[in-house]
Amino acid sequence: MDTGMKGKCIVVCAGDLTLGEVPVSEEDFVIAVDGGLSYCGLLQLEPDLIIGDFDSVNDSEAEAVRALEQEVPERILRLPCEKDDTDTIAALKEGLKRGYRDFRLYAATGGRFDHTFANIQCLLFLKAHDATGYLVDGAGMMFAIQNESVTFRETMEGTVSLFSMEKETRGVTIEGLKYTLKDAVVTNDFPIGISNEFIGEKATITVEDGTLVCMIRYE
Repeated sequence: MDTGMKGKCIVVCAGDLTLGEVPVSEEDFVIAVDGGLSYCGLLQLEPDLIIGDFDSVNDSEAEAVRALEQEVPERILRLPCEKDDTDTIAALKEGLKRGYRDFRLYAATGGRFDHTFANIQCLLFLKAHDATGYLVDGAGMMFAIQNESVTFRETMEGTVSLFSMEKETRGVTIEGLKYTLKDAVVTNDFPIGISNEFIGEKATITVEDGTLVCMIRYE
């Protein structure tokens, strides 16, 4: 498999699975994170790497992991149960180490709220390592906007919510959505950015200094 910059790193987590298929190309690298291994079977994905402490797999999956460790140990990365890195962060580090800079995280929301919030923080971790990540589910996606402009095509539909991940995110400009802003300050203690809407125009969100998490819900 080509592990250069062209492909995506697809990370299948163990949260709620809300879609029936995941688009994968030959250039992509698929990582199953712990209980996400069972979702790979449902999605008919063949993981290139299985990583985790395996505390959330069933007995048959645990046996399959043990068998793979014997047959192709390079496809298994077993982590200790007590550690600083979450299983997902460890997976992202493995993808970064292999040269990937475009990450798609599936089944990374729902279930335990603390796991969902930890995975949102993973978006900031990727930004800090010159990469971009998307939490993707059947109804939308989340990603971070940090000191940059992001443009959306005219055909986009649904709602857009923006949340500051810092005390103050400055120079926020929103154009082409139902509610606009110009060089505003968005804080992390007031949800001014919730439930904006696409209106059939090319839209741009700009952040000059700071980080927003963008949550898109499709119609």
